[in-house]
Amino acid sequence: MAQQTKTPSRYTITAALPYTNGPIHIGHLAGVYVPADIYARYLRGTNKDVAFVCGSDEHGVAISMKAKKEGITPKQVIDKYHAIIKKSFLDFGITFDNYSRTSAQVHHDTASEFFKNLYDKGDFIEETTEQLYDAEAKQFLADRFVIGTCPKCGHEEAYGDQCENCGSTLSATELINPKSTVSGAVPTLKETKHWFLPLDRYEDFLKEWILEGHKNDWKPNVYGQCKSWIDDGLKPRAVTRDLDWGIPVPVPGGEGKVLYVWFDAPIGYISSTKEWAAREGKDWEPYWKDENTKMLHFIGKDNIVFHCIIFPSMLKAHGDFILPENVPANEFLNLEGNKLSTSKNWAVWLHEYLEDFPDMQDVLRYTLTANAPETKDNDFTWKDFQARNNNELVAIFGNFINRVVVLTNKYYNGVLPTPATFSEIDKATLEEVKKYPEIISSSLERYRFREAGQELMNLARLGNKYLADEEPWKVIKQDEERVKTIMYVALQIASALAVLSEPFLPFTSDKLKNILNVSAANNNVEWNTIATQDVLLPAGHTINKAELLFRKVEDKEIEAQLAKLEATKKANLQMSKEVAAQKDTITFDDFTKLDMRVGTIIEAEKMAKAKKLLVLKVDTGLDTRTIVSGIAESFTPEEIVGKKVTVLVNLAPRALRGVESEGMILMTENADGKLVFVNPDEDGVNSGETIN
Repeated sequence: MAQQTKTPSRYTITAALPYTNGPIHIGHLAGVYVPADIYARYLRGTNKDVAFVCGSDEHGVAISMKAKKEGITPKQVIDKYHAIIKKSFLDFGITFDNYSRTSAQVHHDTASEFFKNLYDKGDFIEETTEQLYDAEAKQFLADRFVIGTCPKCGHEEAYGDQCENCGSTLSATELINPKSTVSGAVPTLKETKHWFLPLDRYEDFLKEWILEGHKNDWKPNVYGQCKSWIDDGLKPRAVTRDLDWGIPVPVPGGEGKVLYVWFDAPIGYISSTKEWAAREGKDWEPYWKDENTKMLHFIGKDNIVFHCIIFPSMLKAHGDFILPENVPANEFLNLEGNKLSTSKNWAVWLHEYLEDFPDMQDVLRYTLTANAPETKDNDFTWKDFQARNNNELVAIFGNFINRVVVLTNKYYNGVLPTPATFSEIDKATLEEVKKYPEIISSSLERYRFREAGQELMNLARLGNKYLADEEPWKVIKQDEERVKTIMYVALQIASALAVLSEPFLPFTSDKLKNILNVSAANNNVEWNTIATQDVLLPAGHTINKAELLFRKVEDKEIEAQLAKLEATKKANLQMSKEVAAQKDTITFDDFTKLDMRVGTIIEAEKMAKAKKLLVLKVDTGLDTRTIVSGIAESFTPEEIVGKKVTVLVNLAPRALRGVESEGMILMTENADGKLVFVNPDEDGVNSGETIN
């Protein structure tokens, strides 16, 4: 295996294909798409040749099941979500050179050709095996549609291909007590013929390539997962499936079968590159076959096995393709302390975010970068979002730019002054600015996006400190020439920020470039020239009027987001609340033994030294009696006096803490665990009425 070149001729950057059965949320952005976009924008800013590709993953059983559930075709499902996802990426400034889809003909052709190449060379094992079959749904079950107990760690909701608790790779038939997620039925084993990729043949290659070759440059979380899988021993893995939605298996005997989605999806990177190259009049092959190309896969940790073990084995088996130089996978982002969940609506959806915070894409991009789960799972909170915006973007970055632009317009009608003598502080500050392209590049080249974002903010801090220390608003009264130099230096910092912020804050960068009127400056300030160019904005250049780059986020906006999540939590509790099993069957005669009456609570007080008990006086229509009820944690005595309730009046009396209780009030519970009266609170229902 040839070593990747230190100075690549071009870059191929892939971002995990989002699955088209739902919209995109902040976890997807933080884990994959923002870091990938930052890196691609940075490379373009340094004049590199970049192909940044992605596309919708549109095959697999999840799509067909969603279609059946909604009563539409799989094509309607993928068209709907492909459009939503593509728009979200566009709205948030994710600059794919091509965003394709795996239902496209170019992808079907590319994946079929790839399969046939391996098939013709005899790289597959053809086997008739027993696989799990759902008799109720009348279909074989894809691994992700079987859950059961993990045989390695005992986690009770492991999937048929992987346990997300311990990270082990599994086969669906290994699960203990497997269950179909399609129908809930216990699956049975049924014979079927499939083709398998013998991953065990590639163990030596993977050990040399990853465990020896990338021991020091891959992220520990990625390297550790790879080592664990390889050390456990790799097994042949099916590349075909018994499904009716996907790419048909293009060889004899493949009728009624499709390529397994994990096999066809990564080939989507290749087909997306082909699509882009054809549109741009380029040759796609160097981006996938030239050893002077640096290839990177941006993914989440749940995709590490596919991009580091399986896809490289496929590429190695094919023989014509280069391998990724790095796979900077991120861990998971949680939301307010809980795991993001599409099915439970525990997410911040991108299209909803823009409805609540229009034109504030960069605030979310910045917060997600600052909180990126680069080495461990991390947490997004709305309070942190507010603090990042108000205390950093507004108070540091925005404040510096606003002061510079306002003062330049106030003192010089927007025209950059000619500097006078530079002080040692001026010279040191300008030299410090020149260091930032390399400082930020160093972090980005090591895939430390959090660190890189904070270094950008440090440049804004440098500008803020410079202005605060030099105080041009005071000096203007004594030394106008000195202020010209101060403002000139400050505007050089602002110009550097306009360029270096572009990968992180693209919308803000555009706005700042417009304020500084940099296109009219015609001085070609770029990432690489900031370090060498003494003048970024020349004297005599005219800037535009000030406009706020960021606005404050108010407490009430954060409270509204937290309230929305709280409503989601309550709805989930209601849905997940288990219904008690039916008790033993009774006869009608058994039921008639219960004497239930409408009663009215006429007095209520807390029982001394008892947290849960209230002592009630209840008018049952027969008499007024004392009933002790364990409802004190849900009601105050005052709020239930006068309330009509359902009372079991012929319950044998029982002494509770020295008070004889002569009946029972009927209650149920709501989603919050709060008690609720089972009551006949209708006009005209009198105490003593029988319930039957």
